[in-house]
Amino acid sequence: MTLNLQALETSFDVVAPRGDELMDVFYARLFAAAPAVKPLFAGTDLKKQKTMLLGTLVLLRKSLRDLDAIVPKLRELGARHVAYGAQPEHYPVVGEVLIASMAEIAGEAWRPEYERAWGEAFAIVAGAMIEGAESADLKAAA
Repeated sequence: MTLNLQALETSFDVVAPRGDELMDVFYARLFAAAPAVKPLFAGTDLKKQKTMLLGTLVLLRKSLRDLDAIVPKLRELGARHVAYGAQPEHYPVVGEVLIASMAEIAGEAWRPEYERAWGEAFAIVAGAMIEGAESADLKAAA
């Protein structure tokens, strides 16, 4: 799959200056769309969590032209998320909510090609994280 790098970079650069607001919108939308995930954050410093997610998105933006280099980090992240209670079925919801949050923040600057591009990119990210989670599950079972 060839990613639309121009659309990914341009759209992220539109929302990045409002990163804090993006994180607020994302978590509000996530908890509204999937209330069952809210308990996964019960013992979490949400402000720190927002900072970490935004940092991961910035790293992803910087790594778009060489995604293979970041895949091992994404697998590690997925493996860590097993301990937090993340399930494979959570990933599509997170992706949809993240893209909708980006669209909300971008407003009229958001384009349909941005949504498509982020959907494709998130599929790669989620796939790598789920691989990492499955690997962690196998190690735990052994």
